[in-house]
Amino acid sequence: MRRNLPIAVLIVVVFGWLVYLGDYLSLRYRFPNHREQFATLQVTTYYAVPMKDRKTDYMFNPPASQTCVNSLFPHFGDSPCWYLSRHTRQEINVGGAQPGP
Repeated sequence: MRRNLPIAVLIVVVFGWLVYLGDYLSLRYRFPNHREQFATLQVTTYYAVPMKDRKTDYMFNPPASQTCVNSLFPHFGDSPCWYLSRHTRQEINVGGAQPGP
């Protein structure tokens, strides 16, 4: 039983690597042909700044366009569109502290 564990881990790692490689090649060489490689979504970014009185001050930026890739994984420095479409509001914690209630 213990001898099969490293083999199972190796199979999972190789399978994951093959899925990532296939996703990259599909995006890079545009197959299927009808799929667009990139898209643009509107994303709102806001900053959560912890104050001394344990409250949090929020500073909002206007919505901005952000490029995403139509793939399963992030490629070319862009997030996948399926993920970015579900996270159109992005919080940035300033000062390293988690925002309070």
